[in-house]
Amino acid sequence: MNELIKASKLPTVGTTIFTVMSQLATEHAAVNLGQGFPDFPMDKALTSLVAKAMEADWNQYAPMPGLPLLRQKLAEKVQALYGTNIDPDTDITITPGGTYAIYTALTTVLQPGDEVIVFEPAYDSYIPNIETNGAIPVRISLSYPDYSIPWDQVREKVSSRTRMIMINTPHNPTGAVLNATDLQELSSIVADTQILILSDEVYEHLIYDGLQHESILRYPHLLERSFVCFSFGKTYHCTGWKLGYCISGPALMKEFRKIHQFNVFSCDTPKQLGIAQYMDNQHAYLDLGAQMQVKRDYFRELMKDTPFKCIPSHGSYFECYSYGHFSQASDKDLAIQLTKEYGIASIPLSAFYKDGTDHKVLRFCFAKQEATLEKAVAQLKKYRP
Repeated sequence: MNELIKASKLPTVGTTIFTVMSQLATEHAAVNLGQGFPDFPMDKALTSLVAKAMEADWNQYAPMPGLPLLRQKLAEKVQALYGTNIDPDTDITITPGGTYAIYTALTTVLQPGDEVIVFEPAYDSYIPNIETNGAIPVRISLSYPDYSIPWDQVREKVSSRTRMIMINTPHNPTGAVLNATDLQELSSIVADTQILILSDEVYEHLIYDGLQHESILRYPHLLERSFVCFSFGKTYHCTGWKLGYCISGPALMKEFRKIHQFNVFSCDTPKQLGIAQYMDNQHAYLDLGAQMQVKRDYFRELMKDTPFKCIPSHGSYFECYSYGHFSQASDKDLAIQLTKEYGIASIPLSAFYKDGTDHKVLRFCFAKQEATLEKAVAQLKKYRP
């Protein structure tokens, strides 16, 4: 059968690290702090609204861009949070998840030979998505250990072939957060160019320590050249629903929808209606950061009794911990050992670098029940370097 495939579009890509570690966790009955999903229930009010939508026969195709009510609610939310007017008819498309929105945005504009600046460690879909479209990822390492963007290097890497710069805030896998100065730097680099921006903001409400989310949506001059991608799954604890959305200017969104309509066409109708009605409960997302910070802080406190050193996270589901001060084992080997022998699964950060850069760092997901975090750290305390 291999003879039927003349050439793989992703010849170096295998099974993702998330699948590998989750499978190991299952095989060894380990506490899974690897993959980013909550283990606590979502709000029954939202699931009830979806059930009612199904019972009311909202079960056929939704309009290709998404239900008008949901897009209107999102436009109102953007105005309230970021002070930017968004046209729900031309600027928003509902997608089957944030990762789909990212892939579709890249596919919309990339041509073979285009260059895309991408920062590592990077969410694992970015580079394969770029390469599938025949474009070239131009990789820049974030500055370790604070994972800030080295803007001087970005300027050096920009060329006549640069088509796009990808940013991610709050950042997966590190939890780093961009600030206003970062957005000013980005603005100065793309000014008077044809460079586009893809901003992955799926963790927009998971931001901590009193920091402000510096969304591209705050900056209309950047939004007109950007695709901004979001996830309902991260906001409402329903990652299995695979619903998200993309916001862009009308010219870019028109092209985005050309790809979208011939791929998935439209998304789950009753869930769209349920979410649109649930969005009247603004506290569900406005209070989310404070609620999740409690979990981060609790996990951080528990981890003080282990030999691992915290690399502070200011957003997302994740916090990273270094161990190079007590072991020189590869992060992948240590992650596997901890899963098999000590019953706790994490993700090695080298998996987020194309060349496997290993700073001796593991990523843990703290979006879990307290009992889960307690059990995980109790297992980790048994580890002896």
